[in-house]
Amino acid sequence: MKTATIAILFTFILGLLAARWILYRKSDATRIFWDGIFTMPLVLPPTVAGFFLLVFFGSYGPVGKLFENYLGIKIAFSWGATILAAVVMSFPLMYRSARGALEQIDEDLIFAARTLGMSEWSIFFRVMIPNALPGIISGGVLAFARGLGEFGATAMIAGNIPGRTRTLPLAVYSEVAAGNMDAAYQYVLVIVIICFAIVAAMNIYLIMEKKKQEA
Repeated sequence: MKTATIAILFTFILGLLAARWILYRKSDATRIFWDGIFTMPLVLPPTVAGFFLLVFFGSYGPVGKLFENYLGIKIAFSWGATILAAVVMSFPLMYRSARGALEQIDEDLIFAARTLGMSEWSIFFRVMIPNALPGIISGGVLAFARGLGEFGATAMIAGNIPGRTRTLPLAVYSEVAAGNMDAAYQYVLVIVIICFAIVAAMNIYLIMEKKKQEA
């Protein structure tokens, strides 16, 4: 839960900025290429995504070695690695939801804002985000749920170290493997309750927004 909560903060910001960046690319080839890169973790098996993370952020990887040699920070098999895995695997959901919501905005609103002399960043924060908020919120909720349920990539880059890198899904797996079904049921119940509450809150918000628009 702690891992997913921190991860969604990074995912929300990065996904929103990536969606904006893509929308401002004029070259179709550039947009197609980067859209594929941003979406890749969504279609790759989690263990494959985790393997790539381990290659880049492990002790012998280019990024991991840089952090260890110059900052004294070991990324792989640390609590930070669980956050990294959750961010990478949930990012595509946030990015695609935000992009879809931003693309639905009436271009006349953006044009009017530009004629009033607003900067592009002002338009983004004061015009685009407010009008795309329901879709952005939905993306954030889905990304949080994805981060909460992350298993494969986390196991690859962070391991399953009790009290250090063991997340709720890994705890369920560990308890089942050890034959402790009662403990596994408890973890599963916690996950189900959290996910149900998240989906219910999102649906209530969307219903309220719809009624507000119809009023």
